[in-house]
Amino acid sequence: MKNNNTQSPSSGGAPAENKMGIMPIAPLLAGMAVPMMISMLVQALYNVVDSIFVARLSQDALNAVSLAFPLQNLMIAIGGGTGVGMNALLSRSLGEKKQEQADQAANTGIFLFLCSAVIFGIFGFLFSRIFFLAQTDIASIVNYGTDYSRICLGLSIGIFSQFCFERILQSTGRTLYSMVTQLIGAVINIVMDPILIFGLFGFPRMEVAGAAAATVLGQIVAACAGLFLNLKFNPDIHIRARSIRFHRETAREIYRVGLPSIIMQSIGSVMTFGLNKILISFTDTATAVFGAYFKLQSFIFMPIFGLNNGMVPIVSYNYGAARLDRVKSTIRLTVGAAVSIMCLGLAAFQLLPATLLDFFSPSAEMLSIGTLALRIISIHFPLAGFCIIAGSVCQAIGNPFYSLIVSICRQLIVLLPAAWLLAQSGRLDFVWFAFPIAEVISLILSSIFLTKTMKAAASELDIRNKN
Repeated sequence: MKNNNTQSPSSGGAPAENKMGIMPIAPLLAGMAVPMMISMLVQALYNVVDSIFVARLSQDALNAVSLAFPLQNLMIAIGGGTGVGMNALLSRSLGEKKQEQADQAANTGIFLFLCSAVIFGIFGFLFSRIFFLAQTDIASIVNYGTDYSRICLGLSIGIFSQFCFERILQSTGRTLYSMVTQLIGAVINIVMDPILIFGLFGFPRMEVAGAAAATVLGQIVAACAGLFLNLKFNPDIHIRARSIRFHRETAREIYRVGLPSIIMQSIGSVMTFGLNKILISFTDTATAVFGAYFKLQSFIFMPIFGLNNGMVPIVSYNYGAARLDRVKSTIRLTVGAAVSIMCLGLAAFQLLPATLLDFFSPSAEMLSIGTLALRIISIHFPLAGFCIIAGSVCQAIGNPFYSLIVSICRQLIVLLPAAWLLAQSGRLDFVWFAFPIAEVISLILSSIFLTKTMKAAASELDIRNKN
């Protein structure tokens, strides 16, 4: 169906009906989600490639980048969470035909992202060395890590601006443009990584600092592309320099929805740290297997997150427009697609675990431990597909803390204690069962909260329609 968004960005009035309110759900979701899924797969790919190039320098270089992960993960948590909050408010405002509120969400969101970049930039320049000295006294790791984090955090305006302008494109249904910006950033990163790390084609050999520079360069170019595409091809939102400022109520609403996402992402780091402590008590190889699993599972989970990002604006928009039938249709279709993708991932991990581990040149011990680990952990994949979508539905229509409760219960209250208790048996194989155990609890809670959210949404829309 043709999209009638023809009003120019400079007109200031509300544009015609957005495609999210009129287009059939199946092609709409496909058009919104497929570009995001491709983008997420590319993101997963270049994260792996980045590690491969750095590892060629030395083990210390790889360790330095690994130790920097908590800081990078925190930036991703804050950027992603702020984007979720901005997306939900912006899409809902467009659905409610509140153009001024939608514009305010975008411009206030830009201000919040810029503030985040300033805070991380200051921290990166002043405290990077202290951060690494708190973890190790090996001089080469500290020096490599300091160089890496000073660049990544000091120039974090790249990652935060990229998050911001991509999310604005997504929230108005322009996920194809969002995919373009992500692909631009990923390709630049992949191409420039070996050039800057090893000093190819006349460039200076920057080693670990080169990996950081390639990452930041890709982010900055992608952010510039995102800004251009919003200004040129996004008539639903009006970005104006004079409007980029703090607005208390808008910021409060953005973080009301986004804060649970920020906390959830941070909880993941705590879970990883705790589980590594449990696994290393058996053997160092167990932690290597866990790291390999995380790299591999990203190729299964990242498309689900892309599907998720395509769904959220559709649900938020149609909830704002009081079209509950379209909300329900979108949820059913998205859950079906997510579970189907996860079943394919389950099949791959069950049938080809050794082949998947071969990407990491495993030792005989790693292959032995990893083959069984991948088969046990992957049991929870189909359940996780439903839980991810259910949590995002709660966020999209105004119940973000349900997702937070599920995440805390799954990762901190169930998974870590279960892994510790299973480890007391002295059998490493038993520890991996903590993942499916935790996912069963997550499934129960997600089902309850999704049901409560949909009932509350129906009641609210009945009241709104009567008024």
